[in-house]
Amino acid sequence: MADLHMPPAHPFDDDKLREECGIFGVIGVQDASTFVALGLHALQHRGQEAGGIVSHAPETGFNQARRFGYVRDNFTSQKIMETLPGPISIGHVRYSTSGSKGQTAIRDVQPFFGEFSMGGAAIAHNGNITNANALRRELIERGSIFQSSSDSECIIHLMARSMGRSIPDRMEEALRKVEGAFSVVAMTRTKLIGVRDPLGVRPLVLGKIGDGWALSSETCALDIIGAEFVREIRPGEMVVINGNGVQSHFPFRPQPSRFCIFEHVYFSRPDSILGGRSVYETRENIGRELAKESPVDADLVCPVPDSGTPAAIGYSLQSGIPYAMGIIRNQYMGRTFIEPTEQIRNMGVRLKLNVNRALIKDKRVILVDDSVVRGTTSRKIKEMILDAGAKEVHFRIASPPTAWPCFYGVDTPQREKLLAATMSEEEMRAHLEVDSLKFISLDGLYRAVGETQGRSKDCPQYCDACFSGEYPVKPADMVEQGFVMKAAAE
Repeated sequence: MADLHMPPAHPFDDDKLREECGIFGVIGVQDASTFVALGLHALQHRGQEAGGIVSHAPETGFNQARRFGYVRDNFTSQKIMETLPGPISIGHVRYSTSGSKGQTAIRDVQPFFGEFSMGGAAIAHNGNITNANALRRELIERGSIFQSSSDSECIIHLMARSMGRSIPDRMEEALRKVEGAFSVVAMTRTKLIGVRDPLGVRPLVLGKIGDGWALSSETCALDIIGAEFVREIRPGEMVVINGNGVQSHFPFRPQPSRFCIFEHVYFSRPDSILGGRSVYETRENIGRELAKESPVDADLVCPVPDSGTPAAIGYSLQSGIPYAMGIIRNQYMGRTFIEPTEQIRNMGVRLKLNVNRALIKDKRVILVDDSVVRGTTSRKIKEMILDAGAKEVHFRIASPPTAWPCFYGVDTPQREKLLAATMSEEEMRAHLEVDSLKFISLDGLYRAVGETQGRSKDCPQYCDACFSGEYPVKPADMVEQGFVMKAAAE
């Protein structure tokens, strides 16, 4: 039975790659949990299933609250926030990429907490542990008792078995046994800790607020609390923050950075900064590159809102074809409109998007979207545009074809359900029944994010496995379950 507190998925969202999770932490400010709630609200796009906050105060010890649904519905009441006192706090917003999808239990909601011989610690994790199944089996055989289905809980159990003399030491030892992608914020009674995996796949940034400090998945969450962006946590770096300031060290073997390139395309908010670059400007650049690579005669360039908007603006500026809001998004639809009965499912995209008929009629329309996953939403949008009287429909996609699943913290369908895994570009065009379909090339995407020579085949600067099939870390659990990697498939 569906939990009444869980926002039901909407048909429109089923054809999008899911954001991973968002993490946020603050130390050295009064009522730190209030700042964390604000930060999580700014990171809500990274996870809408559930959220949790842990805080510590000398008078009350560790305190925690976990809830299903949106931050705004759970962590805005004075009654709840008064249960989370203290000058240090961390939080997490969740979309499950591991564990029991569709059967989320409150025990799966982070942050996770553990009591150790030197005191308690809470952790929140963004990413995916690709050897979690093997670690879990080993830990259970040695006597660990798991309370959740989340891969992140492995970190707590590995810390419990460590002989390190401090919480940071134990976390280091635990994370050396972990494979995959992880950005972690953690807290003890007096310390705020941030760690990125050696490849830096998932983002994590450091901010300053008054005499205190903040850690966040994105810079936009620093803005909402009035914190100054200091810098990104570097790949493989651990920072330990207390009353004496920020201590930094690198406990892992150095490796070339492989930051997730899809953060630039879709996941991160357009008002965030990644790698010193504005996400909005990068997406506009993607549109410009797309227009250079795949021009077409048309009357209007229209975004599929909202994620396609900056790329559509870039396409319009480069091509000289007028930009228009040909599709209007219902901003108040959210994910909790009504339980989707069969009749509502048949309405599909129309619950969330509506065509601006006065603009579209008798026009040749270029639709710019961020990606094509299963293709179901693209077909419905095309039908809406044609129903409104458009003469032609041309799709331009601001990412290369998504042909491989992600195992580093993004929920993607099985490979056989990805349209690009089974069809050529022309076959996809015919399947979608549009006049033309073009994706930005992988080289074009790299140019848009600042790699002027395109993608270096010797040493890619980003993780682009969902497009290329080249996984920087072997997804051991999935290979064990039968997943065939690219080299073997070929």
